[in-house]
Amino acid sequence: MNQPFLSFVQRSFFPVVLGCILSPVLAQNTPRWKQSSYGAINIVSNPGGATLGYSPASGVKILTIGGLAFKDLNKNGKLDAYEDWRLPVEARAKDLAGKLSVEQIAGLMLYSAHQAIPAAPRGFGAATYGGKPFPESGALASDLTDQQKKFLAEDNLRHVLVTRVQSPEVAAQWNNNLQAFVEGLGLGIPANNSSDPRHSAVASTEYNAGAGGAISMWPESLGMAATFDPSLVRQFGRIAAREYRALGIATALSPQVDLATEPRWSRFNGTFGEDPQLATEMAKAYIDGFQTSTAKDEISNGWGYTSVNAMVKHWPGGGPEEGGRDAHFAYGKFAVYPGNNFQTQLTPFVDGAFKLEGKTKRAAAVMPYYTISFNQDKVNDENVGNGYSKYIVTDLLRNKYGYDGVVCTDWLVTADEGKTPDVFAGKSWGVEKLSVAERHYKVLMAGVDQFGGNNAAGPVLEAYSMGVKEHGEQWMRRRFEQSAVRLLRNIFQVGLFENPYLDPEESKKTVGQPEFMKAGYEAQLRSIVLLKNKGGILPLKKGTTVYIPKRVTPAGRDWFGNVTPEKIDYPVSIELVKKYFSVTDDPTKADVAIVFVKGPAGGVGYSKEDKEKGGSGYVPISLQYGPYTAETARQQSLAAGDPVVDPTNTNRSYKGKTITAANYTDLKTILDTKTAMAGKPVIVSLALSNPAVMAEFEKEVQGILASFGVQDQALLDLVSGAVVPSGLLPLQMPANMQTVEAQQEDVPLDMQPHIDSEGHSYDFAYGLNWKGVINDSLTAKYKRPAKAKKSAI
Repeated sequence: MNQPFLSFVQRSFFPVVLGCILSPVLAQNTPRWKQSSYGAINIVSNPGGATLGYSPASGVKILTIGGLAFKDLNKNGKLDAYEDWRLPVEARAKDLAGKLSVEQIAGLMLYSAHQAIPAAPRGFGAATYGGKPFPESGALASDLTDQQKKFLAEDNLRHVLVTRVQSPEVAAQWNNNLQAFVEGLGLGIPANNSSDPRHSAVASTEYNAGAGGAISMWPESLGMAATFDPSLVRQFGRIAAREYRALGIATALSPQVDLATEPRWSRFNGTFGEDPQLATEMAKAYIDGFQTSTAKDEISNGWGYTSVNAMVKHWPGGGPEEGGRDAHFAYGKFAVYPGNNFQTQLTPFVDGAFKLEGKTKRAAAVMPYYTISFNQDKVNDENVGNGYSKYIVTDLLRNKYGYDGVVCTDWLVTADEGKTPDVFAGKSWGVEKLSVAERHYKVLMAGVDQFGGNNAAGPVLEAYSMGVKEHGEQWMRRRFEQSAVRLLRNIFQVGLFENPYLDPEESKKTVGQPEFMKAGYEAQLRSIVLLKNKGGILPLKKGTTVYIPKRVTPAGRDWFGNVTPEKIDYPVSIELVKKYFSVTDDPTKADVAIVFVKGPAGGVGYSKEDKEKGGSGYVPISLQYGPYTAETARQQSLAAGDPVVDPTNTNRSYKGKTITAANYTDLKTILDTKTAMAGKPVIVSLALSNPAVMAEFEKEVQGILASFGVQDQALLDLVSGAVVPSGLLPLQMPANMQTVEAQQEDVPLDMQPHIDSEGHSYDFAYGLNWKGVINDSLTAKYKRPAKAKKSAI
């Protein structure tokens, strides 16, 4: 062939042919994604697919497959199944679980102790930055602590409990620092940060330590129950989930759906009350609101980028605490069932949290309570804390009710208990004599996946070795992978593997935005219950002159045992009150008095002083202000036994003992104000955490409001008539302490309610509006027919 002609053919046709062959290949590798950034974080947008976020400092690179972008999290230069956002969550979780070492799975099983941002320099949750407390370190509030770096890198921990944050922007920056740090480790598993409830107005205990910040403020769960409106709770869930995700939080350690069938229980206010139907419907609405993503935010099955995993608690119900004592402490370790009502306690879980109306179907996680559900294990005849009980976790939760989500212990169940019963320490109820590693093993064998409040992997690895010795390596590896899949599923389904990063400016705009604050405030207004309005004294007219007595807050101890000094001050902002009414310090010049008090602080059921005087240490919990002697209490307790309290004591009865509420001065203030007003009206605003005996003061006053964690302004809006009261009692107000002693811890709505001077019964679903007793569609749905209540013993 003529050489010039061949050259012509090569020049003219070969490129065309080669192009036809290679163009599909080149197109496959031509990026169709776009990249942007905020700060040090790169953002990659896939057309019609996942948005990715990564830190270049972590060493992660982007793989282009079929023109789409994927994160090479394990840095091996190829697309692994767990990195492929197109695959189902279950397939990705199983692929990654199979790649993890035993040490990495042990880290997944850890759930950190409480982490404040920045960390406290001393006391509960203290930590250091470069070996120094935060104020002395020169660190930024968004920096990781020394302890966080250690448990993330050395212990492979990936589940972090966040409490107080300095601001939404700082929380977002800290989240980005945390996620970049773990993205550069091992297989690039992101952190699944969580929070206890943080939307109430005040932080007062370990389990709401993040509350009171720049976030929308809502009534306590008991207050939301007082609205009797599940749609309001669903709205709360949707809003709270958006605020959580803007803070870098993807798991809520809530809702608390225990039936509050024991009126003296200190965690009553965190529940939706004691009625099974109401609590069940509220549980469904809360979890659906938190977990459900829609439209462009949905990845699949309702899960997505605005979803927050809900960890429902406390299985199988922590409400029936004997005598009202709480299982955070050794003196309250037993739940009892004198009414044989164990099954009723399960209702909000099995008919609520596990049967959602939304597409996510069930709560993503479950937390058993500290309690020993006394004498309920008929299979193994074992009385141990619920997190240790194979009967409670595997036989019931897993097998009978088919739950295959994450089960996480309550915090510190594997740690040693304190040297005295009132110390806030470990809660290894029923297994106190086991070693820490043996406790971890027993928890795993019960069917639990995760250890709340545990930062160190060592005991989990010891437990693994115990399992290998008993069952063999293959069996124990399979057991570990089973938990790993469940734990990873909850990280995948909320999109954290694709983009765990935040834009701090967007976080600032989202958290506490006016629309959210307005919704929370309206919920507060709807949660207030008007109990008494004699003569139509309420609402007060504009220009009314009011007298507000100062409130005495007695000296005492907070949840963690810290001494708090006595304080005498106005219970509300007087400047705020002046926006509504004229204010005077002289009751003789007032038209009406408004007394702001809290419900009776009747103790926790244990007294070190009683123990030091030779008693058992067990004393009554009172729901009245004045001195109460437990003359009608049980002669013999239903359960007993604790190595620290007294290993020989088989009776926790407090019969015949006397207690006076720590805030007895609140009652004195009401009665003194009544005297000072010389016949003029007195209105009581009662902030409740539990039911209260009203007989001590009700007949002496003209008006009574009951509230459950609301702002002062909400109370004043109602008193001034800016809104019409609509709240209903989500509980019973007992006639006296005798009916409290007579009721059974596991039975709902079995007290004799208080009857006021107007003939109104302060029973479940009772409330007033300006026209009188509320009778509407809600009361028609929820109010129970009159039934024989247990009379006083």
